[in-house]
Amino acid sequence: MPLTGASMPMSESLAPGDLRKMRVEEGDPVRYALPVGDRLVSLNALLGAVIGIRHTGDIHCIACGRSTRKSFNQGHCFPCLRDLARCDGCIVRPERCHYHLGTCREPEWGETHCMRPHIVYLANTSGVKVGITRESQVPTRWIDQGASQALPVARVASRRLSGLVEVILKDHVSDRTDWRRMLKGEPDAVDLPAHRDALLADCEKALSNVTDEHDSIAPEIVTGSESRTFRYPVLEYPQRVASISLDKTPEVRGTLLGIKGQYLILDAGVLNVRRFGGYQIELTIEPPGSI
Repeated sequence: MPLTGASMPMSESLAPGDLRKMRVEEGDPVRYALPVGDRLVSLNALLGAVIGIRHTGDIHCIACGRSTRKSFNQGHCFPCLRDLARCDGCIVRPERCHYHLGTCREPEWGETHCMRPHIVYLANTSGVKVGITRESQVPTRWIDQGASQALPVARVASRRLSGLVEVILKDHVSDRTDWRRMLKGEPDAVDLPAHRDALLADCEKALSNVTDEHDSIAPEIVTGSESRTFRYPVLEYPQRVASISLDKTPEVRGTLLGIKGQYLILDAGVLNVRRFGGYQIELTIEPPGSI
């Protein structure tokens, strides 16, 4: 669905609203919109403008909406961190999914989010990495990670099985992104299909054993697809990546130089928008050269 965010004119200030992760849409370049309260602000046209972000001090849980003094797990209050399946440790370590044991914190949520087809993929972010995502989240997940290239490797029936496959593959390729390196520029292009073929050859026996032991539905190896490429709206990459924390620096002002992954790249530093979900902010836009 196309983004419907309104383009803010220069020299405008939005009423305070809660921040959410940026909406993305595949394009050349990728299109971004920033949710602030009930507003959805298109960002691509604001490259070169001066962005002001002021955290009011209020934080609201992105799941239940309650006010919280401290945010956990990208926007949750402590009770939600403790109680919600989306905050369980198996989200980070999907091979530890325990839905099949009947101990999921929210079985209905698990049914709609974990017991659904997942894709195991290779991506070129700060280098080649392996990852997983729900099939319905392709290509959003790849863009959120700042991938320049991405390629499906296998389609599986559940999140747990995708985690079991990933565990085997990550013995041969990293499962992490060096976010600082990712934000310094585009990585060299790589032949992802060749990486996939070599990886599957190295892991053929182990993958067969995991499939037989843990799941009655074998992974579907994806060999016919081509890698997808992504270009991000960036005027200039920083030579030195300095992270901005709204906890330590509640007022930030700088020229918007680019957007990649879930990061705003300002000349004052980089802001991980997703990390500060639920933070109430006031957003201001000023013409280029206002600093």
